[in-house]
Amino acid sequence: MPKQAPTPQQDQFANKAQAWSARFSEPVSDLVKRYTASVGFDQRLARQDIQGSLAHAEMLAAVGVISNEDYAAIQKGMASILEEIDAGRFAWSIDLEDVHLNIEKRLVELIGDAGKRLHTGRSRNDQVATDIRLWVRGEIDHALELLGHMRHALAGLALEHAATILPGFTHLQVAQPVTFGHHLLAYAEMFGRDAERLADCRKRVNRLPLGAAALAGTTFPIDRERVATTLGFDGVCRNSLDAVSDRDFAIEFCAAAALIMMHISRLSEELVLWMSPRVGFIDLADRFCTGSSIMPQKKNPDVPELARGKTGRVYGHLMALLTLMKGQPLAYNKDNQEDKEGLFDAADTIRDTLTIFADLIGGIRVRPEAMRQAALQGYATATDLADYLVRKGVPFRDAHEAVARAVRACEDKRCDLSDLALEDLQSFHSAIGQDVYGFLTLEGSVAARAHTGGTAPERVRAEAERILAQTAAAQ
Repeated sequence: MPKQAPTPQQDQFANKAQAWSARFSEPVSDLVKRYTASVGFDQRLARQDIQGSLAHAEMLAAVGVISNEDYAAIQKGMASILEEIDAGRFAWSIDLEDVHLNIEKRLVELIGDAGKRLHTGRSRNDQVATDIRLWVRGEIDHALELLGHMRHALAGLALEHAATILPGFTHLQVAQPVTFGHHLLAYAEMFGRDAERLADCRKRVNRLPLGAAALAGTTFPIDRERVATTLGFDGVCRNSLDAVSDRDFAIEFCAAAALIMMHISRLSEELVLWMSPRVGFIDLADRFCTGSSIMPQKKNPDVPELARGKTGRVYGHLMALLTLMKGQPLAYNKDNQEDKEGLFDAADTIRDTLTIFADLIGGIRVRPEAMRQAALQGYATATDLADYLVRKGVPFRDAHEAVARAVRACEDKRCDLSDLALEDLQSFHSAIGQDVYGFLTLEGSVAARAHTGGTAPERVRAEAERILAQTAAAQ
């Protein structure tokens, strides 16, 4: 005997207002409803959803698919919805699953059938892809501004300490003298590359998926290029299947975010080391540190330490997105609902971290004498002595060997190369003359490296001023 269709009173599922309710004979369970709902986190796309919907509605009116009266009603209804959301009065419902259906249902409540016509010629598949691209584009623009702040702070401190001697390290062993300003500008270069990567990523983010509909496009005479222009996109996605299923742009953004955090983590590691009393190169402002619950003398660099930890969090989001996409056939799959939380958190993390660190850099108190004393401890000018001999005509390998023997003698005498008497130095090579001492000072060493990219104070000042001018607009 055929199953009798339920009456509207019996069919509770019909009252849930899902877009596909007429297709099913029973409701999903509450557990499945919670499991599949995304409105708890995708509601942060509300502004982008409204922005995209208004551009879509304007286009539908322009090509004659909906009336101008319907478009005007949609504009008015969306303005009311946005006001409700901004005021915290919007009633989000898990029964409606996501941000898109929540807004659509409220629009229909406000303006009636005109709200039902809005979804003509589109699907939630191309709708969400558009919303995410709009959101990521905004996050990139904000991150670029914050990277400018970060580079400006680094360059400002570098300019102040263009001549402050710091030991340069390889293998965490004293290698050659550099300046603190030069060291800081290395990070300015890293964050500059991060900005370049984000700007390049933005080009691929800024393509419009809307119009791809569910996966195959639409039979309505839509004008995708018009919508792209309205929303500030550089162009449209050229294949409807790819348009709804692509998340490369989100992966690229997370990869760029992971590199930003890697650079932050490297800087954090150095800040923690430099602040240790055993090193004592710097002190961080109190607002970036905490104390101990048991040891009253402690001042812990919590912000750099936590930033190191949050780096792994962003790495995890990148790996999760790559894993999410690796086994998906074309076109859209429900898996892609899992693209948002990690993406959102990665963006939040770099935003907060860059904001805090630009302020943190400005609050660093430098201890130049501690840096200078450390630079005197590891025969940092040994390479300068070798270069001196080469200028005298000594083959570099012979010069290297002579200086190595001189360093060994200094270790026995517990002195620096510059402390050796001239006759002692000449015992290692006869080409050494009285003028050698000008090459063995820390100041002489850094000053001699005045080429592009070198650590000479004059070069550091020029580079710092260049970056300050470049990033002035971010301030």
